[in-house]
Amino acid sequence: MRARASQLAGVGVVAALAIALDQLSKSWALSALDGRSIDLVLGARLALTFNSGAAFSIGSGRPALFAGIAVITVVALSVFVARSPLNRVRIVAFGLIIGGALGNVVDRLLRDHEGKVVDFIDLGWWPVFNVADSWLFIGVVLIMFDAWRGDRS
Repeated sequence: MRARASQLAGVGVVAALAIALDQLSKSWALSALDGRSIDLVLGARLALTFNSGAAFSIGSGRPALFAGIAVITVVALSVFVARSPLNRVRIVAFGLIIGGALGNVVDRLLRDHEGKVVDFIDLGWWPVFNVADSWLFIGVVLIMFDAWRGDRS
């Protein structure tokens, strides 16, 4: 039982760190990129935008809907995680997914941008995204990797 509590605490710690790093990056973007962009390499740049929709701006103009969907998803995922076997990869993966989703919920509910999410990473060939979106992607890739390699807790 103690090991299980430790695993669930691990998911929580990863999620909390993911939220913190996401929010720090968005605060930096809001102050450093207001009215300007920073060119990086190969056409990539950092440029401030706001997204009222889901990924790739799908459903733009409905931020409350997406905040609600994200909260319901996080609750459902948390119940799933609490009932599922966990190994190190899953602890990190689920923590990143939960943290990434909540990082964007924080934007929608607590930042004064009309429910929009702060995005600022522009690769030039992909829709603009943020650190929370990266956590979600990395978490899903880790889950797929873990499923592919089999359970080696």
